[in-house]
This record gives sequence, C-alpha cells and structure tokens, in this order.
Amino acid sequence: MLRNSGEQHPAPRGQGVRWTVDQVLALAPDAASRKAGSRLGSSGPWSETGCGGGSGAVWGLCGGSGSKPYRTVVDTAGVAYRCSCPSRKFPCKHALGLLLLWAAEVHEVRETETPPEWAGEWLRTRQQQGARQPQRTPEPGGGSGPVAARTVDPEAARRRAERRAERVTAGATELEQRLADLLRGGLSTAEQAGYGLWEETAARMIDAQAPGLAGRVRELGAIPASGSGWPVRLLEECALLHLLDRAWLERELLPEPLAATVRARVGLPTAPAGPAIRDHWLVLSQYDTFDGKLTTRRIWLYGRRTGRTAQLLDFGAAGRAPGIALPTGLTLDAELTAYPGAGQLRAALGERFDIPAQSGRPPSGTTVGGALAAYGRALSDDPWLTDRPVTLGSVIPIPDAGDGVGWQLLDAEGQSALPVAPDAPSRSGLWRLTALSGGEPVTVFGECGHRGFTPLTAWRPGSSEAVPLHR
Repeated sequence: MLRNSGEQHPAPRGQGVRWTVDQVLALAPDAASRKAGSRLGSSGPWSETGCGGGSGAVWGLCGGSGSKPYRTVVDTAGVAYRCSCPSRKFPCKHALGLLLLWAAEVHEVRETETPPEWAGEWLRTRQQQGARQPQRTPEPGGGSGPVAARTVDPEAARRRAERRAERVTAGATELEQRLADLLRGGLSTAEQAGYGLWEETAARMIDAQAPGLAGRVRELGAIPASGSGWPVRLLEECALLHLLDRAWLERELLPEPLAATVRARVGLPTAPAGPAIRDHWLVLSQYDTFDGKLTTRRIWLYGRRTGRTAQLLDFGAAGRAPGIALPTGLTLDAELTAYPGAGQLRAALGERFDIPAQSGRPPSGTTVGGALAAYGRALSDDPWLTDRPVTLGSVIPIPDAGDGVGWQLLDAEGQSALPVAPDAPSRSGLWRLTALSGGEPVTVFGECGHRGFTPLTAWRPGSSEAVPLHR
C-alpha cells in the first residue's frame, strides 16, 4: 500500500491505464519543461523503453549530449520519478518525454515482466523503504513524519504554543493600530507612502510569527497601483484584515470550527484531524503557483461515493517542484483526512489501495446561480474565503468581444452568465475551452470567487476525458 509523505513509497502491482497527453503535460513544473519534454516525446532519442515489470512503472534510456544516455524511470502509481540527469526540476524533461511516449502507446514502449536491472533496483528500493517505514503522524502545517524519529513532550509543546500565541496577539494588536492610523490619515496616504510602508508592516507580522497576516498585508500594498477604484478595494481589504485581527484577539468567544479557521488564516500550523474517509477520488485539477520563493501545488479531488470536494496542498522550495503529482482525470482509491476549520476543504492524502484508473465521467454540475449561492454559503463559514470549487454542468464559453465585459460562461438556457476572472488561465486555455465547446454546452470545473470564475478543467460534450485548462 502507499502512504503519502511527498517521498518514495511502494507501488501496487499492475500497470493500470495509460495517461493522456494532457494529463502528462499537466505534471510539468513550468512552461519550459513542458516544451522541452514535448520535444522528447518521440521515439528518436529513446532506447530500451518498456513498462509493467510487475508494477506501475515506465522506463527508458534517453540519448543526450553526453556519452552515456540518461536512465529514466517513472512509477505511475506513486507518482514518483528517477532520472540520472542533473536537472533539479520534478519531473524533469526526460520523465515528461518518456511519459508522453508511453501515453502515445507507441510500439517501442512494450509491456514486459522484467525491467532492466537499473530500473528494477530503484523499484525494489522503494518497496523496501515502504516496508520499513513506521506509522506516520501529522506534523503542524500538514506534513508527516515517523513516530520513531521524534518524541513530543506535550508540556513543552503547550508552552511553545502559548509563547507563539502571545507573539501573534502582540502583532495583531500592532496591526490594528496601523490600520487605525491609515484610516485616520485618509486612504490617499497609502498611495503616497508607496509599497515600503506595507512591506515594513508585513515584516513586523513575520516577526510576530503570523505569516497569514503578513501575506494579507503585502496584498494591500499592491492595491493603490491596481487602477481605477483602488480606494474602494483597499477599504474592503482593510475591513477583512480588521475582521481577522479582531477574530484572533477574541477567539475564545468563537465556536471552535470558526476559531480553527481563524488560526489557519493567521498562519498558525494545523494538522489533519478526524477519521480517514475512503473513497474513489477523481482528480479534478492540479496547478502550481509561485510567489518568488515557494511553489504551491493545489490538487482538487472529488469523492465519487461521498460527493465531497477536497484540496491537497504541497510545497516546493528552492526551485524544486512539490513532491505530490496527480494527473487530472485519474481516480484514486484512497483515504483522506480533513483539516479542522469551518468550511475547510483541505485534506491530507493517506493510504492508497490501487493503481489510479481513468475517471469515467465528470461530477454532476450545477448552474451559474447555484455556483454563486454555494460561494455565498461558504462565506458565512469563512469570511476571508477568496474562491470556492464548483463544477458548472452546462455552460457555453463566450469570448471577450472587446466591449469591456470580458470572457463569460453562459448558462445553456441563456438566462445568466458568470464572468471569467481576470487572472484566469492563459488565453490559450480559454480558447481551448471554446474549441472543446464548439458552441455547445460543456462541463467545466473551476474556482468561483468575488472576482469571477477561474476555469481549470473541462469535459467535451458526451466525453469522459478531462482536459486541463490551467498550464
């Protein structure tokens, strides 16, 4: 069985279904890797390719500039990669090229019982590591680690938590004063002071060990340069930040689910809690964002049996891609454990029970009105929520007509439309959605928020193939 920790674990037996080209390209850590991997997706540079070997593995030798070819092996059940190239990207271009070759079902990638020794050695090592791995417990922040690797002194942990809470309280109190000074002096002073004022305030929140407050403060700094109407947007964001400050300072008066949400929004580490939920989880979407220091991978899942939507978060620092990679459109038989909080959708991936399979069909969708109503209900649980996942069941993409309205998703009945968020996927993704539609209604999964709808994945009419839109 597989246990998730962002590391290597044993794979179930059996090759499973081959991925589509879109699913492979969605794993690329950046556009450059996607382009380079596509160039290696033909049989020309490859030799000794194969798949199977008693596990969900694909392997091959890729000729490069050196005298020796690069040895590349991918565990499609894990999902994990190994390549002898010096690249720090995960997966590298060779792994992407090998997967594209495999996805195309070319004759050179034959199924076989025995992998070459260099690939088999890596697979056996993964199995041995998984067999030796002790039971894992959640770490603050959503990670996990072996019980044997550390012992936790409950009293010492309580004292550390109390000291941190005191520092966060001091930071929140200082931030309240700074917001009051801003409003007393007038919002125009924010434009005059420039970004330096906000960066210095954010640094103070980092000192107070409140990274969530620091992130929201930095967002305030960009608003005065965001164009017409910025004072209204700045006032709205200041109000939300004030609400978060007051919620933290009076958290003892809040119901526990809301208090847990406040702790997470402020930036305190949390761990998954509650019983594990086993289901066949459809991978709705996977995409990365980069803030200059950290790559954040967001994976949305949908439970076939429970009807629940959950989000996996993973992080990569120092130019490395996150460890978890799940191609859009596959289904995992796995357990998830939810994080605490009102309306919280984040979960930790636990045990997996089989090789991922093709999804079959998209989830049942809702209307534009239903999506907006769901977002409104979610805001009552978490006022600081920026968007909510939703599947639109029957919409037609309407391109930007140049009249200032922008892209829209129109209900099939033509009664209402949802604007596409300005920071939605690239224009190529939106045109891909339009091509899929061909003027007919399509099913679209994405994130619905106060700025509009961000399309992430679409399904052709009458098709079960998921097409990623966010690249």
